[in-house]
Parts: sequence; structure tokens; C-alpha cells
Amino acid sequence: MRVAALELSHFRSWRRTRIEAGGGPVAVHGPNGAGKTNLLEAISLLSPGRGLRRADPEGFSRRPEGLGWRVAALVEGGGDAHEIETSGEAGAAARAVRIDGKPAPQTRLGAVLRMLWLTPAMDRLWIEGASGRRRFLDRMALGFEPGHAEAALAYEKAMRERNRLLRDEVRDPRWFAALEARMAEAGAALTAARRALVSRLAEAQTGAETAFPAAELALAPGYVAEAEAGADAAALAEALAAGRTRDQAAGRTLEGPHRADLDAIWAAKGMPARDCSTGEQKALLVSLILAAARALRAETGEAPVLLLDEVAAHLDEGRRAALYDELVALGAQAWMTGTDPALFAALGRRALRLAVRETDGGSTLV
Repeated sequence: MRVAALELSHFRSWRRTRIEAGGGPVAVHGPNGAGKTNLLEAISLLSPGRGLRRADPEGFSRRPEGLGWRVAALVEGGGDAHEIETSGEAGAAARAVRIDGKPAPQTRLGAVLRMLWLTPAMDRLWIEGASGRRRFLDRMALGFEPGHAEAALAYEKAMRERNRLLRDEVRDPRWFAALEARMAEAGAALTAARRALVSRLAEAQTGAETAFPAAELALAPGYVAEAEAGADAAALAEALAAGRTRDQAAGRTLEGPHRADLDAIWAAKGMPARDCSTGEQKALLVSLILAAARALRAETGEAPVLLLDEVAAHLDEGRRAALYDELVALGAQAWMTGTDPALFAALGRRALRLAVRETDGGSTLV
């Protein structure tokens, strides 16, 4: 898969630009604050969700004009080509999506373009709260199961309604039963997709020729009654019903897939990821992204688009060169950023190089 052409209009620091790219790596370099991450963020909006920064759409509009923003792309994959456009009016709290000229829900994007990303904010993934690890897991799962986004939205919506009942001290069991049935169905799908992803990653790491460490992964599903044989909707519904009194005291749902967590161990050392050095934690993250890309290519015949912001941070020269070799071998279009063009020297002529500078208060390709 690839983003063959990209157009930005009044998106953050980019007033207007057009980029045509091949199918291989894209190295974006320039000083801090030049707009490199803004470019990757725009590409990330070609997939469901809030993008790699998890920002609200009202912040995307370029200032001081405040004219609204637009990201458009021609994407290719699976022998098909699609035109994707996402945009928002100035100050709008939501963004619009069009695919091949027709309005579409965001969740549809996951079936058109499969995408994974790694950002500097994820460098603390193994030592901070579980919510970041769930997002990391779900982003990868979305590449394999485009319906994963819909299941996540359905679960979150039903849980918000249940939490409101809990806070309002509603006692009618019929209201709870209806919401818990919806949560159980969507939550079982979430857990099943997460379990399948962990299995896929384990298989993709087995025997892989890579310079990056293998990770042993374990998924804690977030509810004690989760069935041994798989993600069981009935077990989750029973757990939610049994926990109503406790949840009412807390004013929120205390058990379910929204409490899931991912644990990782550096396999060769038997060391938990949280105890590894900063560089080792970065290497584990890169390893998992590469494993997911290999698994996707094995299942679909094509590697996903990868967004790797400041990927060279905490990687020595040897690991950087190894990463570039693996990306090329995968056939992945990887958009990478860095402050110094020398960071991408090992790519040679295998990458499209884009130099970004800040000019007249905005971002420009030079």
C-alpha cells in the first residue's frame, strides 16, 4: 500500500503543498519546528481516529488565517486506487471524510488504507499507564480487522451510557441488561481481535531475520471472567451484571476490555520491557511495528503504510541501517522524519528525500 499523492491545504503549518511519492521509504528532514510531524499527522488522518497526536480537529486549521483545512490523497493498494479527502471547517469539532467523492464514515478508512505509526510520545509506552498500550495494540489490530474501530466505538458508547446510569443511581436492571448486552458483544470482538493480534505478532517474530529483539507478549483482557478458550460475550455480560453494585459505588465500570493491558518481555534476556533501558524499549517498539508489518504483508500480500516520527532517536548507526534494510525488504512505504539528513545516509538512493524548512511562518518543501 502507498500514498501515491498527497495534498495539504491550510493544515497546521502547511499553507498548501502537493507531494508525489513512490512505493518505498520517504525521508523527511529539517530543523525542529519546521513542520515534519505535521506532515505525518496529516497522513495519519487518512485512517480512522484522531491521528498520531490524538488532537482535536479544531486545532488542525492553519493560523492565523483560520480558513478551515483539507487533506487529500490518492492511495493505492490491492490493485485498486482510491481518492481520500478529509477536512474540517475552522473551529469544527469533527472532521468530514470522503472516499472516491462520496461521504463516508471514518471507520471505512481502515478498509481502504492500512497504516501503523510510531512517535516519540510512545517511547514511554512501557513505563506509563495502560491506556497508551491499549491504543498501541488497537492501532495494530485495526490493520488486520477494519471492523475493530466500529467495535471499539460501540463498546465505548454503551459504556458511557452505562456509566451515566451508575452515576445517576438508576436501579432498573432492564436498562443495565440492554447496555451490558451491547458492551458484551462489542467487548468480546475487541478482546478476540487483540488476542489474534498477539498471536500474529508472536508468529511474525518467530524465525524472522531482524536486527531487533523479539518480544514475548501477554494480554491481560481486563475482566476476570474472560473465558479461557476465547473472548466470550456471555462471560463479559455476566461479569458486568455481577459488578453493578461495586460499579455503582465507584460511579464507573471497573471491569471490561477498557481495562486491558499489554505486557512485553525482551525474550532473549527475560527482562520486562518496563525494566529495559530507553534504547532497549525503543528497539522493542520498532520490533513490534516491523512484526505487525510482516504479518500484514503475509495475510494481505502488501505491507501497510508506516509513519515513523523521529525514528532514529535512540537507535545507533548499525540499528538505523538495519531498520532501513528491513523496510526496503518489506516493500513498505515508510514516511520517516529526522532533523539531520545524515540520519538517512544508509538509505542511499532507495528513498525519496524531502527537505522541510520554515518560511514566512509556515512549512515549505525545499
